[in-house]
Order: sequence, then C-alpha cells, then structure tokens
Amino acid sequence: MPEKPAITSSELGTLWLTYQEKTMILRMLEYFIEKADDEKAKSIMSNLYEELDPYVSKIIGIFQNEGAVIPVGFTSQDVNINVPNLYDNGFDIMFVRLLKEISMGLHSLNITMTYREDIEVLFKELTSITQKYYILCTQYLLEKGMLPRPPYVSMPSSVEFVKATNYLSGLAINPFSEKRSLNTVEVAHLHHSIEANITGLQMITGFAQCANEGEVKNFFNEGAELAKSIIKELSETLLQSGIQTPAPSGGNATRSTVAPFSDKLMMYCTSLFCSFSMGSNSLGTAFSLRNDLPAKMTIFMKDVFEYAHKGGKIMIKNGWMEEPPQMEEREQLMKK
Repeated sequence: MPEKPAITSSELGTLWLTYQEKTMILRMLEYFIEKADDEKAKSIMSNLYEELDPYVSKIIGIFQNEGAVIPVGFTSQDVNINVPNLYDNGFDIMFVRLLKEISMGLHSLNITMTYREDIEVLFKELTSITQKYYILCTQYLLEKGMLPRPPYVSMPSSVEFVKATNYLSGLAINPFSEKRSLNTVEVAHLHHSIEANITGLQMITGFAQCANEGEVKNFFNEGAELAKSIIKELSETLLQSGIQTPAPSGGNATRSTVAPFSDKLMMYCTSLFCSFSMGSNSLGTAFSLRNDLPAKMTIFMKDVFEYAHKGGKIMIKNGWMEEPPQMEEREQLMKK
C-alpha cells in the first residue's frame, strides 16, 4: 500500500479549526455535566463527551505524524467546574443543541475541502455524531416543553405559480406597496433565526454577568442588546403576518457572577456564534423572495460582522486569538 500523502493546506486549516471548536466544547461540557440536575440531560452530555474526546486525540495524532505543532485550543485552565450554576436547568441542552447545529454546518463544509481518505472519514464520523446528538437534544427539549415548535399552517390543496412581480414586494423597499403574507420557507428561516438568537441572548447574558475584564463585560452587554434587537425585529415581521412567535421556557441566566469559563473561551464561543449567525442570515437572505426580508437580513449581517470585528480586536489585545497555520511568506523567503 502506498504511504498516505501529506495533508494539504486546506486539510491543515480545517483540522486546526475543528481542534479549536472541539476543545472548547469539551471544556464547556465538563462544566455542564458537573452542574446538571436532570439525569437524562446529564446522560446526553456525558455520552457526547465520551464520543467527541477521542477525535481530539485523533487530530493531535495527525498533527504529530505530519510534524505540525499542536494548537493550544482550550485546556483545563479555561474552565472551573467548582462554581455556582450560571444558568437555569435546560440551558445546557439548548446550548449543546445550537453547538451541534453549528458543528453540522462546519463538518459538511470541511469535508468538501478534504482529499485524504482518513480525514474524510474523520469528518464523516463527526457529522454522524453531531446529527445524532442534535436530534437527541431536540427530542429532549420537546419532551420537557422547552422548545416551541414553528407555527402550523393549513396544508395546500393545489399547486400555485407566482402570477405577478408584486409577489416580491415588501415595505422596506416601497412603503406604499401591499406586502403579501409570508410563505412557509420564509417563516422557517425567521423562526430559526429567532430561536438561535434567543439561545445566544441567554448565553451572552450569563457571560456578561461573570466576565472578569471590564472591556469584555461591556462587549457581552453590547452583544445582548444586538440579539434583542434582532429578535424584536424578526418577531414583529412575523406578527405583521398574524404569526405569533412563542419564546422557550427556562434556560435563563441565574444571579451568579462567578465565571465557570475563562474570558478567552467565552470570547471565542461568542465569535463562533457570530460566524454562525452571519452564515444563517445569508441562507435566510438567499431563500427569501419578499424583498424587505433580505434588506433586514443584510443589515443584521453588517451589525453582527462589526460586532465580531470588535470582539476580534479585544481578543488580539489580550493575546487570546490563536493564529491559524500560515502559508509560506514567499516574498520574505526570496529576500533572504
């Protein structure tokens, strides 16, 4: 059998990103498992931890075999399990569910940039694990009454085709045009965005309460206000079509101000959520035919991008942003 080819730059990059994300998730699971007061939730998170942990070792093994330095990622220094609960019961599974949703997107994208068979298998297996636990988390939250379903709708009795260009109209473009009711595809993306932002709001509220650095605390407070504005705007869009948006019960931040996670970890987690938000809003824009919706989503993406950029500056200032592997500086090498 021929030896395995060296890993490519894209494979190195995707493995590096996966290492960062998985070490963060494992540290956060360590805290949530310790604090879980529901046995079923604890079992879901414990089993997820046991299935994910070996993949961090596999990635380390690939790096070692290729002669690449092992990233720092997130270590025991970034978590303290011996502090009070930062969130009410239920948030842990809400949070894990959203992380698994982010992971599904990342693994699907990563496998398209992978060429070596063992790395393809790694991302394929991670995708399978992620899908399994996303479904387990969803079913758990539904059983507990903590996850409101999207609105129901009367089933269509016939096939319809768009007959006029005013199907695309929306108030954001022309305030005098009559806007049509939302279609089910648009409602799906609006509901999803509201749901994700509610979980993000709960997360970042807790982060704001316990952050150590004043600048970081202010950053999280700003993020909470941004999430509130997105939730409010999208909820009003649904209400204008007579669609009520129920909020999930439970999962709120407690009164604790003691940090279970390092500022570095919380900043990275927030950055990951911002990237997910921009990608999700892009999909919502692409599949929305009523032209006021892409206009709103574009503004949200701009706001989230600017917020994430501010967070990046804070991370760099504090030495928390680990640098991805770089390509060779050819111009510098040729000058030597």
